[in-house]
Amino acid sequence: MEQKKIYDTIVHFEDDTAGYKISDALLDLLTYHKHQPVVIICIGTDRSTGDSLGPLVGSFLQEAGMKYFHVYGTLENPVHAMNLNEILQYVKKTYKKPFIIGIDACLGRLASIGEIKVGTGPLKPGAGVNKKLPEVGDVFITGIVNIAGHMEFVVLQNTRLNLVMKLAKKIAAAIIETDKIYDKKRTLQSIGFNFPKRKSAR
Repeated sequence: MEQKKIYDTIVHFEDDTAGYKISDALLDLLTYHKHQPVVIICIGTDRSTGDSLGPLVGSFLQEAGMKYFHVYGTLENPVHAMNLNEILQYVKKTYKKPFIIGIDACLGRLASIGEIKVGTGPLKPGAGVNKKLPEVGDVFITGIVNIAGHMEFVVLQNTRLNLVMKLAKKIAAAIIETDKIYDKKRTLQSIGFNFPKRKSAR
């Protein structure tokens, strides 16, 4: 089925409706990929505070336990520049036509720090620090953790963990909620019930 084109969803983590908006955007996309296994690849490393967003999200998801989503990239087993190719090859061999969601930290404008973005298309890890890495996924979720433009490695190293934790918790909570709703949708659809579409908060 042709994927529905949606506008990118951008929301600040302090927005009371942030979790709902993230979940709503993901559910909207998953409607068009309901027969594909969903794989979440959380990219980053705990060796850099700013770059630990992905592994933190992955760890929160792993602790919560996912019903339908398969998660790669945690604090214990991170997905980073050195093993990204290997993980991508493994995922493509293990799952038939996987629908991949890539999650990573990014840098941006001062006014955008704290924003979470959900968008269609592949994640481009390493772009903010001038690294050439393979593109990841069909959909991306990014959190802006600090300012872009100069000495990006140093900026990531000096990013406040408090901010990264708050972003990670917000993203993880939204995905956990998405997994629960997706589970209910699949159960009801299996018995012939057409699940009503939620009203968008966007």
